[in-house]
Amino acid sequence: MGRFHRHEDGTPGHDHDHEHEHEHEHEHGGYRTGPERVQVLESIFAENDARAAHNRNTFDSNGVRAVNLMSSPGSGKTTILAATLDELADEFAVGVIEGDIATDLDAAKLAGRGAQVSLLNTSNGFGGECHLDAPMVTRALQDLDLGALDLVIIENVGNLVCPAEFDVGEHAKVMVYSVTEGEDKPLKYPVMFRSVEVVLLNKIDLVPYLDVDVARYEAHVREVNPTAQIMAVSARTGEGMAAWYSWLRAFRSADAPRSQRTHT
Repeated sequence: MGRFHRHEDGTPGHDHDHEHEHEHEHEHGGYRTGPERVQVLESIFAENDARAAHNRNTFDSNGVRAVNLMSSPGSGKTTILAATLDELADEFAVGVIEGDIATDLDAAKLAGRGAQVSLLNTSNGFGGECHLDAPMVTRALQDLDLGALDLVIIENVGNLVCPAEFDVGEHAKVMVYSVTEGEDKPLKYPVMFRSVEVVLLNKIDLVPYLDVDVARYEAHVREVNPTAQIMAVSARTGEGMAAWYSWLRAFRSADAPRSQRTHT
């Protein structure tokens, strides 16, 4: 499970293996297509979505709200999450599912910040997948005491393609996008940007040292996703983070809109 993807028009793509985090392109010439193959791939997505619905029901029955936090590698996702745990520790109980292909480095950065942390290495029994899917999250939930939690943040594997394609049972998708990644990424990877409710434009403290135009970053996000909330932040300095914390507080109170799941 987990190696099959949909194209932007909703049709299933081919199967492929990933051995490391990457922003990958696919060669679509030379494979056979047909009704049988489409049916198999549709069945795989149906299985994932059924498990995602189970996860979402599990969250709901425990009064827990869940966020799927996604980004490319190196965007500052874990640093933002660490700051978030520090800010919210005294307000409500947070659980984290820490998704990585290998190592516990990011999980270690989150330790001691008042959250329950469930580490999920995709190289352990999942084939080293470049994303989390719903069955993986089901397994990770076994290590969390959901009855004691208010919010679960699922830190997905760093990748700008695959994570957006798999519903894992979250109520909302959020992504971190660094100014160091270039302003063209929303146009080059539209599925990711189209799938989220919030874009955290991180590392804005570096803008004075880079040849970047924040307005152009935001305009390109708007081309792909006109309704996403864009928050310019710096996880390092704390600039702009108050808006993110406020969004999470409202989301926890169910004032933020629930995700309308559609395959891309």
